[in-house]
Amino acid sequence: MNEFPDDKNGDAKPSDAKHGVQSLEVGMDLLKVMVRGQRSMMLKDIAAAAGMPASKAHRYLVSLIRAGLVEQDPLSSRYHLGPFALNLGLVAIDRLDRVRLGMGAIATLRDQINETTALAVWSEGGPVVVRWERPRRPIIVNVVTGTNLGLLTSAAGRVFAAWLPPAQIDPLLAAALAEPRCPADIRSLADAHALLARVRAEGHAQISGNYVVKGVEALAAPVFNFRNEISMAMLIVAVEGSLDLGSQSPVIRALHEAAAALSLRLGATGRPEAA
Repeated sequence: MNEFPDDKNGDAKPSDAKHGVQSLEVGMDLLKVMVRGQRSMMLKDIAAAAGMPASKAHRYLVSLIRAGLVEQDPLSSRYHLGPFALNLGLVAIDRLDRVRLGMGAIATLRDQINETTALAVWSEGGPVVVRWERPRRPIIVNVVTGTNLGLLTSAAGRVFAAWLPPAQIDPLLAAALAEPRCPADIRSLADAHALLARVRAEGHAQISGNYVVKGVEALAAPVFNFRNEISMAMLIVAVEGSLDLGSQSPVIRALHEAAAALSLRLGATGRPEAA
């Protein structure tokens, strides 16, 4: 017997559309029970918590298993959330929380190193600054929110170019190479690829002298999501010559640690070595 109003052909009546799909709502109730349980559960416990007969709960769980929302341990017969349910949660985290988490991360990094820090995300036109934090010092570098950053003339641009897929980046690199402000030591796509390989090997990009704004230098490190894809870039921006850019730089180490910690919070399991 159907559990929501159908016509004789099994299709919901237009007048009943506003009521939704009762079967879906019952399935969601079971998922909510499992989320609140915070552990693998037996069928009888799920059914009792949902207030329905075990036979009915079992039918819904079979469908949820087929959809990847639930899994059953073959040894214990307990049910727990499946891979698709986990993926839904991770996607929600990536879309809704990444900028908020990033804002907190650059504020913490600013407090640690007392330099201007910023957060950039990828847009159709390249990297865009979405937030920056002012240090407590008399001379600072201001970063304007909403600024579009060059692919080769900014540290953030180089970081995104290093970890985004080549098929997506190469046409943009070709356009960047034709720009008048393109760094003098990058004259071909091969030069750009060699630069980006060094960025991946070092885990960050640094630029001084060729920055989009004269008298400014910057560092950037990638932040990865649960798919181990680049999601954001964390930046440190300062007056040219004021940052320690050496291999043992405590500022670079702090940037790496901050980016790695934020990546971990976004579900990343490691830093990809190549796009």
